[in-house]
Amino acid sequence: MKPLDGVLVLALEQAVAVPYASRLLADLGARVIKVERPGRGDFARDYDSACGEVSSYFAWVNVGKESVCLDLKTAAGRRAVDELVRRADVVLCNLSPAAARRLGLDADTLRAARPELVVGELSGYGEDGPYRERKAFDALVQSEAGLIDLTGEGEVSARAGISVADIAGGVQLHAAVLAALLARQRTGEGATLRLSLLDALAEWMHQPLLYAAGTGQVPARNGAHHPTIAPYGPFRCGDGGTVHLAVQNDPQWQRLCAEVLGMPELAADPRFGTVADRVRRREDLHQHLQSHFDTLTADALLVALDEADVPAARTRRVLDLLSHPQTVDRDRLREVPVPGGVAPMLRPPVDAWQWSAAPVPALGEHTAPVLRWLGFSEAEIAEAGLSTGGDLSTS
Repeated sequence: MKPLDGVLVLALEQAVAVPYASRLLADLGARVIKVERPGRGDFARDYDSACGEVSSYFAWVNVGKESVCLDLKTAAGRRAVDELVRRADVVLCNLSPAAARRLGLDADTLRAARPELVVGELSGYGEDGPYRERKAFDALVQSEAGLIDLTGEGEVSARAGISVADIAGGVQLHAAVLAALLARQRTGEGATLRLSLLDALAEWMHQPLLYAAGTGQVPARNGAHHPTIAPYGPFRCGDGGTVHLAVQNDPQWQRLCAEVLGMPELAADPRFGTVADRVRRREDLHQHLQSHFDTLTADALLVALDEADVPAARTRRVLDLLSHPQTVDRDRLREVPVPGGVAPMLRPPVDAWQWSAAPVPALGEHTAPVLRWLGFSEAEIAEAGLSTGGDLSTS
């Protein structure tokens, strides 16, 4: 048994943030019914073609869901959504606030009829304020929140390599839904959960924000090296491999110098006496380290660092994650059916409950069975789900 067995989640969602939240709920046993527009469906389906007939984004965040296509301009399509709302425990929505209100699917309307319902709404910048009508996508939110200002090297800034704003929003919405379900179990009362991508990512920006506010200095862009700790970053070795150091305190620094470099005098050098000193003289410090690392292979350096209890890791390619020794030894990989094929995916990171590799749904794959479950006739099913042009947009 999983913790959310018997919980029904209605997902009026597109793209990544809310779909990631509902996928996490599905991992915990919830039944997630995803409503998509006829024809194209969730526009994230065709971001790329890496996973059979769907994109890598869509495959990742839609494992284990049911896809129902509904044309909300038809009476039958609208009745189907109303029936799903009536049976749902949770409704998640990332339609624009205006679109949700126009359709009568906003939290205030839904909970006026069913106070016990948990409704989660995600917007780009929130329902008020000067940015309330602006469209928000992951890279735009990274830019507005200051993450891009911190990321990159020297004068060159960079977007984070994953959709970190969407992930922040999805994780925090998922946690809020779990808390709301627990509270409802105690009180019988549902909840309205509203969050924005900007607020979600701003929460993750606290540390650099506090540093900048407290010191008057924005952390410098140092590529993969830590802006305020040194030596903390990747170093190329003599064989072309790369080892990432993470020396965070003086004992680790002293062991690095004495046991790995064979240079105990470097640890006593007043130029590098504290973490702040090492950051200020980062270029000189790196030259000392690099002259030694050039004589070693990456494997040999990592062995020496492990023996000296100095934190370090190999810098690997993204594809190496599939064959990573920990991934393989701990049996983390599963083949998940996707429309038109299979895709390798990792099991959920928390191992408390059994997880099966449920398929990624084809567009509208579950329309007929779900509508039959709701009591629709075959004629009503055709009217609700198979005509085109349904109004389920985010604008």
